[in-house]
Amino acid sequence: MKIARFRSDGNYEYGVVSHQEVLVLEGNPILDGIVFTGERISLSDTTLLAPIEAPSKIICVGMNYAAHRDDMKFDGPSHPLIFLKPSSAIVGPGEAIIIPKVEGRIVHEGELAVVIGRTAKNVGITNVPEHIFGYTIANDVSARDQMFLDGQWARAKGYDTFCPIGPVIETSLTPDNVNIETFVDGEPRRRGHTSEMLYSVPTLISYISEIFTLWPGDLVLTGTPAGTGAFEAGQTVDIRIEGIGMLSNHARSSDDRVEATRALQS
Repeated sequence: MKIARFRSDGNYEYGVVSHQEVLVLEGNPILDGIVFTGERISLSDTTLLAPIEAPSKIICVGMNYAAHRDDMKFDGPSHPLIFLKPSSAIVGPGEAIIIPKVEGRIVHEGELAVVIGRTAKNVGITNVPEHIFGYTIANDVSARDQMFLDGQWARAKGYDTFCPIGPVIETSLTPDNVNIETFVDGEPRRRGHTSEMLYSVPTLISYISEIFTLWPGDLVLTGTPAGTGAFEAGQTVDIRIEGIGMLSNHARSSDDRVEATRALQS
């Protein structure tokens, strides 16, 4: 089923998207389970939000597709390369990616994201599925040239709005058998298949749980396929993952945000 977090008539709730309706749920389904209230709302009367509001951790996996490693001329370690993004980077479907005032390219990285459903520590590979709530789409936006300038990735990948996620959490996806496609203004930029991952979802979650305790609602971004990643203010990035849907976000410059704030204050 497709789980959404949404706003309707000023209320913030969770629901199951079914055809063109949202079946409202009690509480947070990750913590409270799937409990229907009986209320139905037309999907057109809702605004879909980031399906995870403030995870304790966003763990990302770098260079998890061989073709992407080749594109980047990356000779990395013989184990998963992981790093963190702050939860303040999260925005939802339709929200803006704010381009900061930095030199160099801003790139998109469309990725399958795992939503943790149960506390996981030192989990064996065969037991990983019982700790997963579902899957969503993520865009690991990166200031590419800052990555190379700093020699580590916290700043380049941690700016506010650099982690769009959504539009829903799919609870019944088979993660090793889906297509991932990214478009900029409708032009294909990246394409790959999760079967091409160097490290599968169970392998990643097991490995990461040896390092971090994973809590319900935490996100694990599993890497991006190869392709051309740069985009600019004024453009729209669409990421489509088979079985989940489409995550769409437009890009704005930080100057646009400043001017909008000034207009509100005047």
